[in-house]
Amino acid sequence: MHPLVGLPFGKKAATPLAVGVQGAALFGTLLYAAVDAVTVIRGGGTPVAPETVLAYGVLSALVSLLVAWRLSRLSDSELVAAEVAQWKAGVSLSAVIAVGGAITLWLDGGAWQDAAVYADPVLVLVACALIVPVPFRLLRSAGLELLEGAPPPAVQAEIAAAIGQVRARFGLPEPFVAATKLGARLYLEVVFVVDLGWQVAEEDAVRRAILDRLEPLRYDIWANVELTTDEDLAA
Repeated sequence: MHPLVGLPFGKKAATPLAVGVQGAALFGTLLYAAVDAVTVIRGGGTPVAPETVLAYGVLSALVSLLVAWRLSRLSDSELVAAEVAQWKAGVSLSAVIAVGGAITLWLDGGAWQDAAVYADPVLVLVACALIVPVPFRLLRSAGLELLEGAPPPAVQAEIAAAIGQVRARFGLPEPFVAATKLGARLYLEVVFVVDLGWQVAEEDAVRRAILDRLEPLRYDIWANVELTTDEDLAA
């Protein structure tokens, strides 16, 4: 009796898990910034050097933008995409800080000078409100994959198109389809209920046709394509 070979079925879960951790870390950062801003406002604001704040915001935004651009050119993996999303969020936050510095500089010495101490924390709250959808998108995407939810709509559309072409080519009926994506791996189950007379080689041809059609997606595709005459086995 041959020993069971341990296959890394769960290895691909590391990608959505890492994306979820990044989303949680970004959400935690925003939450901390928002709480700190509220604390500053309740404490009567805080005086800042507007020139320093403006310069820091502009420089930080430029650096974050450069890093995001560079990372996006290195790879199109989901982990890199999550990292790029965080750096883009940093661009927005730094831009708001720069705007806060500019507003404070404008208010300083004028009739609204007393309001200048609130400009920075208020704009931090505005930035947090603008950026908070980013970590929620990362957490939602990771959660769906870890719970084996349906793949993204674009991937579903490609699967539907591939199955439609194969059905037309081989004269097959509407199949039972199940699919999920876990990191870089796409799991696909397609079961056709057919009449008697199909051969194993023909079933292999159907499977190969679906795999060839989905190859441009650049996923590690684990496809189970079956032809059966028993509808109960397909459900």
